[in-house]
Amino acid sequence: MISTHVLDTGRGEPAEGVFVELYRGESLLAAAHTDADGRVVELSPSALENGTYRLVFHPPSAFFRRVELEIAVDDPGRHYHVPLLVSPYSCVSYRGS
Repeated sequence: MISTHVLDTGRGEPAEGVFVELYRGESLLAAAHTDADGRVVELSPSALENGTYRLVFHPPSAFFRRVELEIAVDDPGRHYHVPLLVSPYSCVSYRGS
């Protein structure tokens, strides 16, 4: 499973309504908007397979219109949490728990 959490560090609060897409290759697997807590609890539509996946965020930023992250899934039974911290002129991500 893949989940995410988007935090607007410029405002100091969760980023509600951020559009997030999940791709494998060029295939769109799922898309969702973050909830009031800035989360998409389950983005992957079904069991994952080993391989590379791409998360595409459309954050609330005057500068960043699109943020893409490629992640490597090497244990399909594992939960992959990919947070994004975004402010008007910076962004960072990490492998969450």
